[in-house]
Amino acid sequence: MSVFRIIIPAYNAEQTLGRLLQKVQGLCVLSRVIVVDDGSADATSSIAAAAGADVCSHGINRGKGAALRTGIERALRRECDAVITMDADLQHDPVCIPSFMDAFDTGRYDVIVGNRLNDLRGMPAHRIISNLMTTGLVGLRTGANIADSQCGFRCIGRRVLEQVTTHSPGFEAETEFIIRAAMAGFRFGSVPIPTVYAGEKSSMTHWDTTVNFVRVLLKEY
Repeated sequence: MSVFRIIIPAYNAEQTLGRLLQKVQGLCVLSRVIVVDDGSADATSSIAAAAGADVCSHGINRGKGAALRTGIERALRRECDAVITMDADLQHDPVCIPSFMDAFDTGRYDVIVGNRLNDLRGMPAHRIISNLMTTGLVGLRTGANIADSQCGFRCIGRRVLEQVTTHSPGFEAETEFIIRAAMAGFRFGSVPIPTVYAGEKSSMTHWDTTVNFVRVLLKEY
C-alpha cells in the first residue's frame, strides 16, 4: 500500500483547522499531515502543532501556490509515494480521503482530482458557471479529460511532483499544475466529492481570479 502525505495550505484558519484535523485524524496519522501556515496572523500554526501535524510556516502571506510548493518540498523529503492536497476551510470533506488513496493504488492514474460537478446541489450558481467554463477551457487547452479542473482536493503521485513544478504564487497555480502535468503526459482520474459551501468569502476577488486564470491558460509552456 502506498504511503501518503496530506498537504493543507492554511491562512488565518484558526476557526476551521482544528475541526478539520480532528476529522483527518481518524483516516491518517497526523504526523503525516503537513500544514503550511502561509503567514497567518492568528493561531493557525499553534493549532496545527498542538494536533501533532508537521508544520511549515511562511513569515509573510505568499499565496496558495507558494504554500503548496512548500508543502510538496517537505513531502518529498519524507517517505511519500503520493500527496493529497486539501483546503483548510472545511470545503473538502476528509471522508473522501480513502477514495483518493484507493484510486491511486489502482496504478491507473498519476493525478486524481476531486469532482464536485457530478452533483451540483449546494453549489452557488456563479460557481457552477465559472467551474464549468474554466474546466472546459482547460480541457481545450490540454486535450485531457479532467472533470473539475478547479478543484484543489487532489492526489498527486511522487513521480509527478518530481517532474512538474509551478511558478504562480496564488490560486492560479492549481490550473498551472494541471496544464503542465497534462502536457507532460501524466494520466488523470477523478473521484466524486460533495459540494460544501457555507457562504465563505474568498481571499481573492473574482476579477483577480479571472485575470490570473486567463494569464495561466494562455501562457506558453
